[in-house]
Amino acid sequence: MNGPGIDYEAVFQALPGAVVLLTPGLVYADANEAFLSMTGRTREQVVGRYLFDVFPDNPDDPSATGMRNLRASLERVLATGEPDSMALQRYDVESPDRPGHWQERYWSPVNAPVLAPDGSVAFVLHRVEEVTELMQARGGDSTGERARVLESELYTRARELQAVNERLRRAHAREREVALHLQEAMLPPPRPLGHHHAAVRYRPATGALNVCGDWYDLVELPGCTAVAVGDVVGHGLRAAGVMGLLRSALSAASRVADGPARALEVLDLYSRDVPGAESTTAVSVVIDWTNTVLTYSSAGHPPPVLCHSDGTVEFLDRATDPPLGALPEHAPRPQARTAFTDGALLALYTDGLVERRREDIDTGLDRLADVLARHRAAAPEALADILLTELTPPSGVTDDTALVLLRL
Repeated sequence: MNGPGIDYEAVFQALPGAVVLLTPGLVYADANEAFLSMTGRTREQVVGRYLFDVFPDNPDDPSATGMRNLRASLERVLATGEPDSMALQRYDVESPDRPGHWQERYWSPVNAPVLAPDGSVAFVLHRVEEVTELMQARGGDSTGERARVLESELYTRARELQAVNERLRRAHAREREVALHLQEAMLPPPRPLGHHHAAVRYRPATGALNVCGDWYDLVELPGCTAVAVGDVVGHGLRAAGVMGLLRSALSAASRVADGPARALEVLDLYSRDVPGAESTTAVSVVIDWTNTVLTYSSAGHPPPVLCHSDGTVEFLDRATDPPLGALPEHAPRPQARTAFTDGALLALYTDGLVERRREDIDTGLDRLADVLARHRAAAPEALADILLTELTPPSGVTDDTALVLLRL
């Protein structure tokens, strides 16, 4: 039993619809009886085998697109962790009793993720309904003729919808590429900070448009360094443009404002005249090298982390206010200070590094603290790569990530 009195394996096998479970490598993990009966396959012919080895495209039909369309849908589910309903598909199946003889078949598929506790996609649930009889229905009277016309129209519209969706995906891919190039141009490598070592990283979300709203910045001041990260709500070119405006504004404000709280207050006022900037989060930390003190302020952003030389970890969370635009105009923002010693590590990041679907944010923060403490002796460049490797789930990140690491 898998639950309170419920045998879910028996439920899976008894489902009246045809359902299979696929691994992320698109290998059959299980298939229910309805699927095996509908396809004319035995469990031994399916389970443990690669999907498209069991059901390839009809080699006699050069226009066949069923395999390509199904693979694209399954890969979208794996990349996004979201269900995907496919348009009506023609996908011929080789007769189990007559090798080399292909049967014309029509299907209505839906693919949905089965998530692991860490939010990654453990399996894809592939449910398919066969509509071959509907598509091939024939009748001798006018009613039958009308039905045949409607069915043909339905299939034509479904193919057109598939083509439109494909064009939209290509357009989104082009926009994503342009936005990433723009993001890269606006987030250059940091300049040297004297004998202090810093590392920066920007990693876009895996196969998604949810990119280009994150930024980082390092500003050299007399005896100090101002470090900031931020996250714009939204994605694509618009988010990249808003990000560039806000990054430049905060960078300028940090050069003249009396501390990070005042710099964020100036940024808040500026953001109110920038469409798309509402609800942006940002955090700024000023490092006073002479007095070995960090002064920080946050506008709704995940807290920076200070990892001391002895491995203790301190979250800088004593000066957090709501995101930009959420307070009344000219409202003061809080500011806090904490001391550091030589050799400590400071990490600023965006939520893509620690947030996971269906997981409390504290779990991600604890994971970050653990990795920093264990690898605190590593150089910032190496540690940045370690953090991204150990904190990225197997299915990839679903939000873009900015990261700044400094050896104090």
